[in-house]
Amino acid sequence: MDILLTNDDGIDAAGLRVLYEALSEVGDVLVVAPADDQSAIGRARSSSVAVEERDIGYALHGTPADCVIAGLEAIGPYPDLVVAGCNEGANLGAYVLGRSGTVSAAVEAAFFGVPAMAVSLYVPVEPGESIQDVSLDPPDFEEAVRATRYLADHALGAGVFEQAEYLNVNAPLPGEAPASLAVTRPSHGQAMNAEPDGDGRITLHDHIWDRMRTGEIDDPAGTDRRAVLDGQVSVSPLTAPHTTEHHEALDALAQTYPGS
Repeated sequence: MDILLTNDDGIDAAGLRVLYEALSEVGDVLVVAPADDQSAIGRARSSSVAVEERDIGYALHGTPADCVIAGLEAIGPYPDLVVAGCNEGANLGAYVLGRSGTVSAAVEAAFFGVPAMAVSLYVPVEPGESIQDVSLDPPDFEEAVRATRYLADHALGAGVFEQAEYLNVNAPLPGEAPASLAVTRPSHGQAMNAEPDGDGRITLHDHIWDRMRTGEIDDPAGTDRRAVLDGQVSVSPLTAPHTTEHHEALDALAQTYPGS
């Protein structure tokens, strides 16, 4: 199996290295990853990017979406599977998916018709800290690595990608016992707010992570956040193209539009 591996934390990130080593046990891995941190950049795309060889693969001075496009169309070989991660920080909840560079790399692959996985690690942080303040070592990725290797080895043959176009995988930190795997759907609740600070700036804060840390979330069983908070590996099978449904109210407006 040929695997294209990318991320949004940059080619030097520890999470990319641990997945490279794990996936190399089940396939031939080509790394095409951003030269530096491209977190939360979504599916931003460049028109031209510089590329350089590194010990682990290729570094692009561009976005995760750039890396997938370049890996598929210019660097090759064409893979059987694209894996993005392992992101240092979770990508949980429907409102997060579109802004995540990790998830967006998987979405980019899906639009090319290539099965993909986005893999992230949930890391609780203390009040006043950010994920950038946390130092992670390879053993911290144990559950993410175990799930990714298992899914990469089995999902294609099991027909998973006949229904899903990509998987959004979120793992907890290792616990006393191995984590189980839960098939989930993205949580819908969000808790973003914005507050002026009185100095010509506005602070935007996502309170979901505060609630995750304290366990004060109302996400029901079957959702991605609930699974990870319960110590499980969350796997959400998702599709990439935007879907449409028959909409009678909009149909009525179209019929009365001047010139119709």
